[in-house]
Amino acid sequence: MVFMGAETFSQITIYGTARDENDQAIPNTYIINKRSEAGSFGNPNGTFAATCLKNDTVMIGALGFMPRYVCMKDSLDKPAYTFTIYLDRKYEQLAAVQVFAPRDLDQIREDIEKLGYNKNDFMLSGINAAESPITFLYQQFSRTERSKRLVAEMENADRKRELLKELFRIYVDWEIIALNDSDFDAFIDYINISDEYMKSASQYDFLVYVKERFSDYKIWKRGQHLDDGDYNYDKD
Repeated sequence: MVFMGAETFSQITIYGTARDENDQAIPNTYIINKRSEAGSFGNPNGTFAATCLKNDTVMIGALGFMPRYVCMKDSLDKPAYTFTIYLDRKYEQLAAVQVFAPRDLDQIREDIEKLGYNKNDFMLSGINAAESPITFLYQQFSRTERSKRLVAEMENADRKRELLKELFRIYVDWEIIALNDSDFDAFIDYINISDEYMKSASQYDFLVYVKERFSDYKIWKRGQHLDDGDYNYDKD
């Protein structure tokens, strides 16, 4: 005989649907396990699923909504739980600003995939500068192409910076990182993410990476405000 004790279903799966006060599905929820810090994203129709331990507390939230916390510790022992969770909208008093419609993560990801530029567009071929009778014209042309390449690099860097700011504002709303508007540029410079990593990393892997680097950034930033004398503890 097998007794269905407390440890039988220590690992569980939760299936849920996130809805707002009008009973409308909330798309693009995020689900984060507070113990393990593992997480995932929900579906466009508001449904989500997560595997965790029965004692775990799971945070469920979405852009523009206050997060809710779920724990099945005191529930009947089952391998899976299904429920609907209602999220309250996040209201803030703001000064008059120009408002743009928020974009979802998939739309931002599409723009990330377009980062970079084709360096071959700026490379000359079929010209031997040493033997060409128009070396001067070639040199002038080369300087022009270098200028175009520099402009392309700067434009790509600007696009990447704006996409990162857009993502980080979502992460701030999700309470994953805590940045003020004045900190965005400094944090972007600090983590120095390459185009290749932004394009190849999954949304969740990228989120975890940013969260870990933000922890490093906070320590680094505190160090920037210390004078040399602050390290001379033995002389205090």
